[in-house]
Amino acid sequence: MGSGYHKTQEILLGGDGGWDYLTFDQGARRLYISRSNHVIVFDPDSGKIVGTVTDTPGVHGIAIAPELATGYTSNGRDGTVTAFDLQSLRQRERITVGSNPDAIVYEPVTKRVFAFNGASRTASVIDARSASVISTLALGGKPEFAVADGHGAIFLNLEDKSEVVKIDANRLSVDAHWSLAPCQNPSGISMDVAQRRLFVGCANRIMAIVDADLGRVVATLPIGAGCDATAFDSQANLALSSNADGTLTLIREESPDRFVVVANVATKIGARTMAVDPQRGRVYLVTAEFGPRPAATADEPRPRPPIVPGTFSLLVVAR
Repeated sequence: MGSGYHKTQEILLGGDGGWDYLTFDQGARRLYISRSNHVIVFDPDSGKIVGTVTDTPGVHGIAIAPELATGYTSNGRDGTVTAFDLQSLRQRERITVGSNPDAIVYEPVTKRVFAFNGASRTASVIDARSASVISTLALGGKPEFAVADGHGAIFLNLEDKSEVVKIDANRLSVDAHWSLAPCQNPSGISMDVAQRRLFVGCANRIMAIVDADLGRVVATLPIGAGCDATAFDSQANLALSSNADGTLTLIREESPDRFVVVANVATKIGARTMAVDPQRGRVYLVTAEFGPRPAATADEPRPRPPIVPGTFSLLVVAR
């Protein structure tokens, strides 16, 4: 049983610096790519960069609120969130949150933005209409990534606890901590909203699939090494894991409690984050070329290889 997915394009974007999350705005047909101190805004249909969100130091994530015509970036280096106009891409507000905001999610029922602060181990809750922080939630661990279900709940991974946390966005309460065992150091999380299943990528090369109502792990399946994002393709009924080892693991949902690995599609080394366009059957990933890995030291026992300047590229895997 084939997946039908294969790599179709590699588009050189160039520039210097690292990267983190990608976000796809289905309605506007725009792909937002975090890039060190700015966000690249890319039109995947024309294959062209259409703009830049500037002055986002240490940007990790991008959240989109289409009905408010506003986007939000989590700026890890200066502990802020940038609210920007989706048309002009200009900054509207700069909002101080906690230390090292990483994941960021817009919750449409409450019209609130949740910035998850890695160093503070908190979530800063922003009223999107007033652009002000209205609450800070203690999480009890280091947040990594999060997903909203569109009905008032948010689910996030605690990387150092190997747990999923459930937040009620209306009551602004932490309602549950669920163990992800045998998952270790969870990173990416995504959701099949219809079947109420969460897909969690884990550092020990498994995907943990979690019942979002009961909090139980219903299945674990093997994935590639170095997963930093998962996604769900609702049209193909596939959960995806983007892996730094140069693979994209595809897992078919045959029923809410039955899953099977169908393919490991070749991508490129370092392509660990992604965004998915289910309607057109595309997966977008980014990576670059790398130089030799430096020798390990006491301060850097697992050093990363340096990025070769000017080699940053967008990969397109199509169904």
